[in-house]
Amino acid sequence: MVHSSDAEAATSSAWTSLGPCIAALEEEGKVRRTFCRLDERRQRAIVDAVLEEATERGPAAVNIKMVAARAGVSVGSLYQYFGDREQMLDFTMELSVRYLVDFLARSRPYLLAMPLSEALYSYLSVGVEWGRTEANLVRFLGKAAYEGDPALAERAVRPVATAMRELTHAILAQAAERGEIRCGDLEAAARLVNALTLALGDSQLLPYLNTYFQVTDEEVGPDRITEAFVELVLKAVT
Repeated sequence: MVHSSDAEAATSSAWTSLGPCIAALEEEGKVRRTFCRLDERRQRAIVDAVLEEATERGPAAVNIKMVAARAGVSVGSLYQYFGDREQMLDFTMELSVRYLVDFLARSRPYLLAMPLSEALYSYLSVGVEWGRTEANLVRFLGKAAYEGDPALAERAVRPVATAMRELTHAILAQAAERGEIRCGDLEAAARLVNALTLALGDSQLLPYLNTYFQVTDEEVGPDRITEAFVELVLKAVT
């Protein structure tokens, strides 16, 4: 199988910073300008600290003193950036969702322009690579997705899951338009491919899931699994 390194590089570099999402949330009054004026390294440290606390303790038990300690800032500074603990949590959750959904949206034109085999390979492999750079976000969303908290399911899980499913559908629909595949029930096929992609990707980003799914081990590595995934999907839809 031949993969376009240029296309994969473009996909992985489609997202560069938290800035646009933070700016939009500041305009909506969901974070104070004092936070927006921080450099991105400090912004990320605070967001990561909130995500770590929310993942370990659960959103309802997030301790603002612990967040300050993890981020290396004072409690007083956090109150300057956010009106209260609830605003800090709401901002972090909304930022995380928008950040990931925007990454998917920015990746979309690159993926749709690729042949189906390359699009599937890039979507899974680049997605896992990106997820490793955003480990705190991935762990938080994983906890939200797999532990079944109803509030998190609607606020955090559903928007991200919908964006991923719709992107998978668009990739297959574009392949059908190009005549690469003929699929009788595109919607059902897209949902199945999306579910398989999630299982493969999440098992690499959340090791405890790999214990259950047993996707990879010392004998069968990620590259081998990704190649087999692409081959399986291509055979199924052609």
